[in-house]
Amino acid sequence: MKTIDFRIIAGALLLTSTLLLGGCAMGSATGKKTLAAQEALENGEYEQAQILFAEAANEGEQQMLAYRGLGLAYMELAQYEEAGKAFEAALESADSKMEENVLDVRLYLATAQYRNGDYEDTAATCDQILEEHEEADAYFLRGASRLHDEMQEEAREDFDAAVTLRPESYDLYLDIYECYRKLNLSGLGSQYLQSALSIQGEDTEHSYNRGRIYYYLGNYEEAQTQLAGPAEAGYEPALYLMGRVYLALEDYVHAQGMYHRIEEKSGKSTATCNGMALCALSSGEYDMALSYIADGLGLEGGDKRELYFNEIVAYEKKLDFATAKVKAQEFMQRYPADEEGAREWTFLSTR
Repeated sequence: MKTIDFRIIAGALLLTSTLLLGGCAMGSATGKKTLAAQEALENGEYEQAQILFAEAANEGEQQMLAYRGLGLAYMELAQYEEAGKAFEAALESADSKMEENVLDVRLYLATAQYRNGDYEDTAATCDQILEEHEEADAYFLRGASRLHDEMQEEAREDFDAAVTLRPESYDLYLDIYECYRKLNLSGLGSQYLQSALSIQGEDTEHSYNRGRIYYYLGNYEEAQTQLAGPAEAGYEPALYLMGRVYLALEDYVHAQGMYHRIEEKSGKSTATCNGMALCALSSGEYDMALSYIADGLGLEGGDKRELYFNEIVAYEKKLDFATAKVKAQEFMQRYPADEEGAREWTFLSTR
């Protein structure tokens, strides 16, 4: 039976997550369909967003914005080839005055190509970007693609170039490490984590981020030291991460204490319920874990992805593989791009 995967957590470490959450200013939508599509996208209604953006594009509403949104909806549905085609259509709709917008869409196109496993195409798109812009995200994506193509030296050159442009971005260092980790090259990736520790700063956020780095390095004692100040100040990201540190140290009492403290300060949330569920899972209290998960899933709003994932794990631990398989199938319907969920589904499908 599989072990619990605690799915890191203390900040967005999904590859190019900053791209999917941001991007350059594209101007305001004015078309009725485009506005409705953007609202659906923001609400996580990706299939509805895809339909509305496609209609907006077909009806001639702000073509570049409509195709860009269509690409984003396809990305969330893990339909990366279709996303790439939408981003290419957005680029075809651009004019010479849209230089910043073209950069934005090209970065999304490179992201879609990367996630589709089209590493040569990703590198080519990044080449186009880098001919005109010194862009850290383009260096990062090209480096990630080259790493997959076993071009380690060239990948490192690109990663180093990205870091040179964004030397104080903890997320960038962590994303680079994640690229190496996924290819079983954590030893090489950890060099970037060590470099991140040289970032100067003594405020709460810097201490929290150093705690993140030490957490990934597996140095939980130093992570505690760095997180102590931010946690004492009530900085919630530090409290959540401190809970994970205690979980890693198998100190479930103190881990629960962190989540209780957050609830006392800010109320019950999907994240605190998930933290309590992890404590219960680690302690072998699987029914209690399911109770916490049910509490979290019953709340309005909040990111429930990890709750749904840990629900699968709880049923696995109970040896109820039939229910776990059903839950895994439902999970993949909700989050088709989730790699860990896909692995769980594959595992359960073979039982």
